[in-house]
Amino acid sequence: MKIIPTKTPDSIKLLFPNYVWDFYAKKERKIYLTFDDGPIPIITEFVLNQLEQYNAKATFFCIGENIKKHPEIFKKIITAGHAIGNHTMNHLKARKNNTTTYIENVAHCDKEIKQHTDCKNKLFRPPYGQLSKSKLTTLRKLGYQIILWDVLSKDWDKDTSNEECASNVINNSKSGSIIVFHDSIKASENLKFALPKVLAYFTEKGYIFDKITSS
Repeated sequence: MKIIPTKTPDSIKLLFPNYVWDFYAKKERKIYLTFDDGPIPIITEFVLNQLEQYNAKATFFCIGENIKKHPEIFKKIITAGHAIGNHTMNHLKARKNNTTTYIENVAHCDKEIKQHTDCKNKLFRPPYGQLSKSKLTTLRKLGYQIILWDVLSKDWDKDTSNEECASNVINNSKSGSIIVFHDSIKASENLKFALPKVLAYFTEKGYIFDKITSS
C-alpha cells in the first residue's frame, strides 16, 4: 500500500517546480485552506458556516458535475467571497485518460464554473494529485496555475481518526502552508471534527486564513 505523506517533502517540491506547493516566500502569517470535491449539500454548507465564524477565506476546488447538481450551494461559496478552482468535470484520474480527454474534461468544468460566476481565477488542482507532463504543459499554456499542497489532513482516509485528522494539520502547518480538506461525504466525519479545531487553533495563534488567487 502506498503511503502518502501528510507533509509534502521538500525533495518532492524541488522535483516539480511548476506546481504551487506553498506560499512560504510571502512570509506572512497566513494559512491557505482548500476544499476539494464539492459542492455537496450540508457538508459544503457546514464548511461555509465554520469559515464565516472566523472571518476566514478559503479556496474550493470544485467538481463540475457537483456544481451542475448543486448550483445554489456553489453560489453560496461565491457570495461568501471564497476563491474557486477547477477540479475537472468528473474527478478524472490523469493516468487513466489521454491528454485530449483530460483537457476537454477540464474545459467542461470551466464552462460550468463560468455559468455561475465571472471569476477570472485560473486555478487547477488535479484529482489525486496526478498530472502527466503533457497535461501539465497544456494546462499551463491555457493559463492555469497548478495548485497542489503542503499539508494533507487525510480526512478522506478511513484509517485516519478524528484526532489524527486535526493533528495532521495543526502539527504540520506553518505560515504559507496550503492545506487540503475535502467537502465530501467520504471525508465528512473527520472534517466536521477537525476543521473547527484547526480554525480555532490558528486564529488564537494570530494567523489569517486567506484564499488563493492567480498570480
